[in-house]
Formats: sequence, structure tokens, C-alpha cells
Amino acid sequence: MDLLELERQGRNIRRGILLATHEAGSGHPGGSLSCTDILTVLYFHEMNINPEYPDMQGRDRFVMSKGHGAPALYCVLAERGYYDKSEVLTLRKLNSKFQGHPDHKLVPGVETSTGSLGQGFSASIGMALADRIDGNSARTYVLLGDGELQEGLVWESAMAAGHYGLDNLTVIIDFNGLQIDGKNEDVMTVTPIDKKFEAFGFNVISIDGHNLKEIIDGLNESKNVLGKPTCIIAKTVKGKGVSFMENQAGWHGKAPNDRELEKALSEVGGEW
Repeated sequence: MDLLELERQGRNIRRGILLATHEAGSGHPGGSLSCTDILTVLYFHEMNINPEYPDMQGRDRFVMSKGHGAPALYCVLAERGYYDKSEVLTLRKLNSKFQGHPDHKLVPGVETSTGSLGQGFSASIGMALADRIDGNSARTYVLLGDGELQEGLVWESAMAAGHYGLDNLTVIIDFNGLQIDGKNEDVMTVTPIDKKFEAFGFNVISIDGHNLKEIIDGLNESKNVLGKPTCIIAKTVKGKGVSFMENQAGWHGKAPNDRELEKALSEVGGEW
């Protein structure tokens, strides 16, 4: 898929995120919008997957370790054809399968239930190890939020990934600099991220997380690294694509109202 088509898919996904969180009256649009371009490249360009057979043997896997980014995951799966787009608009409603955090048992394409920060990373290591043991060439991709790096479990997981030399594992950091309580540096400093992952034996790549070509190139590089896992540090903008949401911690967990939705949709465009 060429870059123009990927851009179109990204606009559609951003529109879905805004509509779903508005309909729910809650959710996490800021961090969902910041990782949209990364997920778009993974699902429409990179991963070996089949929406008609979500549990296909030998498939690549994606784990949304920052489980509050569920709106982005739900919308990219819908855009990819795992289920009808209209279903996502039941986000967080009673009896909806689209809960506030991803549920593996309910949603096709969700590889593991996440929400407790750090646990998705550890689960992805089990997946990568299992593929190695089974002789599968599949890759596992896991997305972490930068605030998530404040969890101790993240560094236990990094230690294990480096120890086992999991070159079939790519960790992607959604580095938007903000979390629910404000700037990372004001809550608990997470930098230097690159040096920390290098200390655990990772190959580290830094990219612009909204530049589709840089995302593609980073993923390509990670596939060519042998004997160690790769960490891609993707510099992103929280609320990317919506002017009044960008770089605003207040949009970490707040849904747009009717007026805000109208303005946001006019800015992102797309179809849903």
C-alpha cells in the first residue's frame, strides 16, 4: 500500500476514534490519536494477518500494552475488516464487546487483554518465545506508552527480552511526552529511553512517529537485526490531527462534546 493510501486509512481511523469516544462520552482520544499512524502502518503495510481468520497459524501479532489506547486498536481492526465499523460506536456501552480496554475473549483480532500497564509487554515476550520454540517466522509487535515506562514490570520484561535475544520482537514506544497527570518529567522522568533499552541489550531506533516512511523504515530495520530485540522510540504528538487536542494532557481521558466533535471531524476528515 502506498503512502497516500496509508494516509487515507489514518484519517479514517482518527475519525472513528473521535466518533466512538464522543458516542461513549468517555475514553482516551489523546493517546489513541498519537499512535494512529503507527497502527496504520502495522496493520495495512507490515503485519502478516488475515481478518477472515483472526487466529490464523503463523500470523504476526500486535499487543496494545497501553490498553487505554483501545479506541485506536478497535478502529484500525474495523478499518482492516475484522468487523463492521458501526460496531465500534458502541464503545463502553452496556453489553458492548468494545470495553474501555481490549478484551481478547470478545474482540476478534485482539491478541491479549490489556489495561494494567506493563503486562502487555510481558505477554508479548511469551508470544515471541513461543514462536521461536515452534519454529514460526512470525513477529510480535508491542506498543507501550511513555508513561507506561514508569512501571517496574516494563523493565523486568526488557531484561527478559534482552536475555533471550528475542529478535522476533519489536517494542514501539509512543513517546508523546504526556500522561494523565501532565508532563512525564513532572510525574516521573522516563528519559533517556534509548540508553535504558540499550542497557538491556536492545537495538534502538528513533523515528518521527507520524512520518509514515520513517515508521516503515524503522520496522524494516528491526526485521534485519539478529540476536537482539528492537525498540523503536516513536516521537509523537498527543491528540495528533486535532488542533485543540494536540500536546494537551487534559485530552488523555476526556471525550469531545458535540461542538468539539464537529471541529475535530472537520480537521481530520476521513470516512467512517
